[in-house]
Amino acid sequence: MEPERARELLAQERRRIELAIAELTEQDKQAAAEQGEPGELGSEDLYEKELEEGLTEDLAEQLAAVERADARLAAGTYGISVDSGEPIPDERLEALPAAERTVEEQRAHDL
Repeated sequence: MEPERARELLAQERRRIELAIAELTEQDKQAAAEQGEPGELGSEDLYEKELEEGLTEDLAEQLAAVERADARLAAGTYGISVDSGEPIPDERLEALPAAERTVEEQRAHDL
């Protein structure tokens, strides 16, 4: 993949993630403002809060992956698997710009 295309994809991914984080932060602020007394949270509200915390953690990890991809791009190793050194197909990078492994390697990694 051409470095300029990689930069473009990574910038788009970073914007998407940062927007999602900002939206979650705004929702959290609104929920805090609407809450009455401490301890008034019902089980549904607690579920929503835990879900938002999980989403926030996931988005933070996605942002960290984009930062690692930016570093690989600067080092000239973007598009190369961090495990095997094999090339990551451009189609995968188009779909997931911060991919660190081939599909097969990622499946094995996730097990």
